[in-house]
Amino acid sequence: MIPKIKKILYATDLSPNSAYVFRYAVNSAIKHDADIVILHVLEQLPGAGAGILNLYLDEAQRKKIFEEKVSDTLERIKKRVTLFCEKELKDDPGGAGKVKSIEVCEGFAPEVILSKADKLDCDVIVLGTHGKGIIANTFLGSTSKRVLRRTRKPVFIIPLPKGELDITFHNL
Repeated sequence: MIPKIKKILYATDLSPNSAYVFRYAVNSAIKHDADIVILHVLEQLPGAGAGILNLYLDEAQRKKIFEEKVSDTLERIKKRVTLFCEKELKDDPGGAGKVKSIEVCEGFAPEVILSKADKLDCDVIVLGTHGKGIIANTFLGSTSKRVLRRTRKPVFIIPLPKGELDITFHNL
């Protein structure tokens, strides 16, 4: 018997076309009567960049900048969810309540996605992939590939189609 899907982790990079992937997460949540946890990971600065930042900013300044970035990101995600619900869920207002929480964390995206999926007891992971350059159709994105290789949970990887989509998050 297939386990029941009760909680979906939707990992987003906040790219303009991430609404396309969110559509799949919402559709799955509605069909399975599941909750959605939205996760965005802020990448840490590489060693040299962090070292330079430490030279010019003290701990309190760095903490303030990070907290502002988290707050801005949370607001951006909330606006996107509201816009999506207004455009996509006019006929299904119950779908709007499927998002139960939004998490913004710092770290290496694949590791954070995997640890949050376990910690939050998510049943599946939904994330997008978009190839870049000449090998776009050959390989998954590096985050998607790393999550897929290391997880023990079902993963829905949504490839982005070419060209403009019918729903995007430009300027949000």
